[in-house]
Amino acid sequence: MRLIFFKNHVQATSKPVIAWLALLVLLGAVGPVIAACGNGGAGGHPAARSASSRQTVPKRQGVRSPATITVSGARCNVGFLRSSLHLSGVRVDSATMKAKPGSPSYCDVNLTKTDRTGTPSHIVIWLPRSWNGRFQGVGGAIYACGPFYYEMSPAIQRGYAVAATDCGVSPADRETASWALKGGKLNWPVIRDYAYAGIHDMTVAGKAVTSAYYPAPLRFSYFNGCSTGGREGLVEAQRYPADYNGIVSGAPAINWTRFIPAEIWPQLVMNRSRDFLPACKEAAFASAAVHACGTRGVIANPSACQWNAGKLAGVRTPCGVITQQDADVMNKIWQGPRDASGKRLWYGAERGTSLSAGLGATIAGMDGQPFPIPVSWLGTWLQRNPSWDWHTLTYAKFDQLFRQSVSEFSGTFAANNPDLSAFRKDGSKIIIWHGLSDQLIFPQGTVKYYQRMQRAMGGARRVTSFARLFLAPGAEHCASGAGAAPAMPGQPLDSLTRWVETGKAPTTIPGAVTDPATNQVTQTRPLCLYPRTARYAGHGSLAVASSYVCESR
Repeated sequence: MRLIFFKNHVQATSKPVIAWLALLVLLGAVGPVIAACGNGGAGGHPAARSASSRQTVPKRQGVRSPATITVSGARCNVGFLRSSLHLSGVRVDSATMKAKPGSPSYCDVNLTKTDRTGTPSHIVIWLPRSWNGRFQGVGGAIYACGPFYYEMSPAIQRGYAVAATDCGVSPADRETASWALKGGKLNWPVIRDYAYAGIHDMTVAGKAVTSAYYPAPLRFSYFNGCSTGGREGLVEAQRYPADYNGIVSGAPAINWTRFIPAEIWPQLVMNRSRDFLPACKEAAFASAAVHACGTRGVIANPSACQWNAGKLAGVRTPCGVITQQDADVMNKIWQGPRDASGKRLWYGAERGTSLSAGLGATIAGMDGQPFPIPVSWLGTWLQRNPSWDWHTLTYAKFDQLFRQSVSEFSGTFAANNPDLSAFRKDGSKIIIWHGLSDQLIFPQGTVKYYQRMQRAMGGARRVTSFARLFLAPGAEHCASGAGAAPAMPGQPLDSLTRWVETGKAPTTIPGAVTDPATNQVTQTRPLCLYPRTARYAGHGSLAVASSYVCESR
């Protein structure tokens, strides 16, 4: 689910319809491959499919970066590609040379992949005239794998051959996920393609087309995704460990079966309390929490902040006086979902995170505007009822649906297997990052996953040899906010390629705060290797990364 928050859209419409799309400034993909691609779509053994990729393009570490290769484009035609590819269930639909203003010329290849159930998916591959020897797969957003062309454009500008896919999901269904049902029953072939098989099929086909098109060998393969794309990256590492040399997994939508139901919690609390907090009250609570627990406008470690919203009771705001009930509602939202016995089911929104621009949006404090993804998950997926009215949800029903979500779909969607032994053995690397003011995906779920990985794979030292986590205080969902996110368009992919190709492991990721109105960088910060965080060194400009050092939390 690449849960990308399309900030400008939300501001313009005052709606929490958050397009989980990869923004250019955010975040957060061989020789001809044998017929193993045909094992994708509806299933097939993951290890078998991974092996096919491994046999085709050996992974190479610690060598020089590939030299740029320039091709004439004469191979950019359907006849050549059809005669060169030998992929079961794959049809070449078109191949056209294109040149857009401000972009390099490239060959636009469109494929149709049909899985063993007859379910088709669309794959698009862009092959730049000047190629850097690398392949990049890019991820999805919302209930869609893609293709999102604004993710592909930066890749070809940097010389990558790049591929994206729709995993068989209609573009019209990216928010409602009506494709999940067919005749009132779960549409499992498409669900499996969306959950895991589609990105693998795209990868196999994308590498094959890249290798057929260029006269020089493919040297390195990378996947780059945030949100749904971040989840897809971890799925690749877990199910198909030989697909990529390196993976960027930003704000990953892992723990799907837990955090998606938990996204409705703020609306459930407000609805059952009959107290829909207007935006200015939510902003007052967030600002006060940052003031109490933060430094220079951001909370470096929000999980350690226990500030009580009751301290604002009686404070006047432009939308009324904050009541004790308002504060109780806010505290319960921060606490996160609990079952009837008081046991925590999942994490809540972090203190200081914007609710009005995310999961707690309301209509002038009169009614809730829930994020559409948990509404469709609870209604369409769990109850097979696309017309379900979320206002009818009770705490008891939420408890029931939460447990159903975990039991029914974890094997397909969770993407939280902490054992990446095969990925590590293959010599691959992964960078995971998450904004600590993410208003859609609870960052503590990512921290928990990384800690589970450390326990499962021999401790922190062994894990950091191939997997590194970077937390971004104040950063929002796949984007900067009050705090810095990885500096786009190059990061964190540039740090990953340097790690894969030269062995230089990153201890920091260059970060930046970007003004969404002007797209100009206003601050830079280092994003530190977990569990360290950036601290002002006491001298130099507060707006410059060189004035900060990383220290233990």
